[in-house]
Amino acid sequence: MKLTHSLILAAVMATACSGPSDQKTSSETCGLAPGALDTFISFGPGSFDKGKDPVYPEESPPLTLHIDAFDLLSHEVTNAEFARFVEATGYVTDAERSAAAGGVGAGSAVFQSAEGSIGKYPWKLVSGATWKSPEGPGSSIAGRERHPVVHVSLADAHAYAEWADGRLPTEAEWEYAASLGLPDPARSNSGAYTESGGPIANTWQGIFPIANTGADGFKGTSPVGCFGPDKAGMFDMIGNVWEWTDTPYGPGTNTIKGGSYLCAENFCRRYRPAARQPEETDFSSNHIGFRIARDVQP
Repeated sequence: MKLTHSLILAAVMATACSGPSDQKTSSETCGLAPGALDTFISFGPGSFDKGKDPVYPEESPPLTLHIDAFDLLSHEVTNAEFARFVEATGYVTDAERSAAAGGVGAGSAVFQSAEGSIGKYPWKLVSGATWKSPEGPGSSIAGRERHPVVHVSLADAHAYAEWADGRLPTEAEWEYAASLGLPDPARSNSGAYTESGGPIANTWQGIFPIANTGADGFKGTSPVGCFGPDKAGMFDMIGNVWEWTDTPYGPGTNTIKGGSYLCAENFCRRYRPAARQPEETDFSSNHIGFRIARDVQP
């Protein structure tokens, strides 16, 4: 995964919803208990309006689609779950291989807080930033076992899904599930904010990237399940980390959905089911994770 700084800039301008690395020390006091992990929610066949209430051009035009039945993991795949996969298989992620190869463009993208620094470039390509060292060498996931795994490419997500007897959801499946979970279907951003503006998902409150109030309780990722469940029984479909889907967006890119913990009103606004973004398939960063789907057996 040889990434240039121009690619990182393109990625941040496209997705815009990463987040700073600082975590609240109390961040492990909420979220799903270990026994509640690995739960799948069943979605029956149905129709929905994909791209409903579009905000950005790439979300148009709205289309009425039929979706076959499928099951979807209720939460984003966690660090602990990904660690079990690595232990069982010896899998090495693209970011780890990139760091080992070295050279210009080696590593994975890390968002570093730019709070109070107008004009500071907040992204850095860090060699040694991986799923188990999210901020780079010297960092670790200790204490963040139930946070979503990050620094995973599309290939890494596919590998985990195959090991876990699943697959990545299609963009349409993901959006269908997220739409059914909205607290208020008449408000496309109701998965992120109450009608009065109170945060109910892990996003950025304040002016991105220079001021984050942390009104949602976090300035980085949160353990899965700290927010929700939504009306469909899902957690963190909106915010926390972007999620890979199995749907191509364009040459060399796949579609990511859901926004992340840096998605702000002034810059991103992609904390809606219809929001979609392209991401290079070999790209990884500390704001992209995934969840898995399974086919319904006859």
